[in-house]
Order: sequence, then C-alpha cells, then structure tokens
Amino acid sequence: MAVKTPYFKIISKISQAFGTTKELDLLLDMIVENIVKVMKVKAACLFLADPEKETFTAVVQTGLSPDYVHAGYGHAEQITPILLKNGYIYYRDAVNDPRLENRESKKKEGIGSILAVASMVRGELIGVLTIYTARIREFSAEEIDFLRILADQGGIAIENARLVAALRRNTKLFSDLAANIASTLDVKTILQTLTEDVAKALDVKGATIRLLNDDRTVLQLAASYGLSERYLNKGPVYAEKSIAEALNGKPVVIADASQDEGVQYREEKKEEGIASILCVPIKAKEEVIGVLRLYSATRRKFTEDDVLLVTALANLGGLAIQNASLYLMLQADLKDMKEAAWTYKSWF
Repeated sequence: MAVKTPYFKIISKISQAFGTTKELDLLLDMIVENIVKVMKVKAACLFLADPEKETFTAVVQTGLSPDYVHAGYGHAEQITPILLKNGYIYYRDAVNDPRLENRESKKKEGIGSILAVASMVRGELIGVLTIYTARIREFSAEEIDFLRILADQGGIAIENARLVAALRRNTKLFSDLAANIASTLDVKTILQTLTEDVAKALDVKGATIRLLNDDRTVLQLAASYGLSERYLNKGPVYAEKSIAEALNGKPVVIADASQDEGVQYREEKKEEGIASILCVPIKAKEEVIGVLRLYSATRRKFTEDDVLLVTALANLGGLAIQNASLYLMLQADLKDMKEAAWTYKSWF
C-alpha cells in the first residue's frame, strides 16, 4: 500500500493540473519530471507518433544530456504492433539489445534499461512514453500500469492541444475565405487563395481546383499550388477517367495514386512525388461543377475531419463561383435593359 501512495498522488496532481494549466509544454514537463522523481529513474521522454513518416519524435524529455541522439527503438511500423498488443516494450539491457539502434551512444549516456509504454487516445496510438534507468532494472506490473496511466494523460493533453489548434486553424480558414468572397468577385483570385490556404493548413504537397468545361468532359485547371508546371501541363484531365466518382458528388481518398486504376496519369504522379490524393466535389446549386484535390507527398490516411473540412471549403469555392456568375448575369441583364430603353426612346 505504501508503494501506491506516491503513484496516486502524482496521478491526482497531474489530473488537477489539466483543469488549471492551459500550456501544453507545462503539462508534459510535469509528467516527465514527476515520473523521474517518483520512479527513481535516470530520465524520461515522451515521443509523438508521426503516422505518415512512420516514426516517433521526441517532444519533451528530462534527464538526458543535450548530446544524446534519439535513435529510438526502430520505426513506428516495427514497434507499433508490439505496443498495441502488449501496451509496452521492455529492453532489459539497452546497451546490448539487438532491437535497439545507437547502442554505443546509450552506453556513453549511461543507460541501463529502457521501458516504453503506449500513449493511447480513443484506441489510437499517438505516442510513446519512455523511461531510462542508470542500471539494469526490472519493472513490476504496478510500475508499468502507473507509467501507462501517465502516458495516456500525456496523450490526452496532446490531443486536446491538437483539437484547439485545429479549431483555430479551421476558424481562420473559413473567416479568411468568407471575407475574400465578400470583398471581390475575382473568382480566379479566390480559388487561388483557397488552394494555397488549404494545402498549407493540411500540410500537403499541393492542391488544385479543376472545373468542368461546357460539355462536362474535361476538367480544366482553374487554380493550383505546390505542383510543377510540367505536371500541370501533362495533358487533358478527362472527367470520366480521373477519379470520376468525385463528379457524382462523393469525396474520394486515393491511398496510392501510382497504383489506383481510377487515377489518370499515374506515372506522372509518381514522377511528381504524389503518393495520396483527396478529391472532393465543388458544387453550385447542388450541381457538381468541378473538383478540389489535395496531393500528399507521403502515404496518408485522410481523416473524416480532413474530408469534412475540405468539402466545406470546396462548397465555399462553389458559392464564390455562383456569386460571380449571378453578378455577370445581372450585368448582362442591366445592359440589355439600357439598350432596350434607348430603343424605346428612339421611337418618339
């Protein structure tokens, strides 16, 4: 029972901090510093998962020298199955364990054992919390459980920060685009701004907007960002051959653009460095008039939130086109009315 007391106090302390501390860095620092203190280990580090690059990146640590290089324990694709199955990975002798890289640097750093536990949020692995000992050491089931609780708390803090950042980003995107639509009828400028902003916001290689021609057979380029002129000028993009499902009003995610048979110019996409594509329809008065496409340089699983965001932005793009079309029609009608009035006057 005496062993449980400091663990409970630390968990309680960090839980209370969630309600009073808004800074993510302070929360994460608190987690790793308290782990080192209560578990009496040499160091602790929290890694954040990058699913696209299939790696883990250190975001906060304590107890390791500035010169220590995190070689990690392999790429995410190697350790993720183990973490998902067992919840942790234990390296009893870090200097001699063949599963680890840069073992000489671990020897120089004075690391004995390493214990890494999964940081889970809503069933998804978002990071790894790792502790390092100065001597080879065994860990009890209770110690592993304590570390997993703190890892999950760290994961929740990171996820909350992500949600807040995404909310701010999305609000700014919609606000800027709405202001742009309200301030100008220059559709080309609006669409160009949209492609650039959405590509940067979702951190993809590039984006394009293509609109259907009059006979709805070819998707003509209206705006682009991040792609080479050679790729953009590769040839006509036919509606029936290029991710045609999006023209039926449904968003389409292409995981591997170089292999998917529904993709036109697959070899050119491979040469351009395009791995995955998100394609959403652009609508005006419920009619599909074109597509907004995002191109990722790495294999990417676009989330449901990504799809909803890009679809909403595409709809705003469609609204801008619709507004401009109505304005041009109104101008034409006014011109006709003026000409008709002049004709009537000439009768008298």
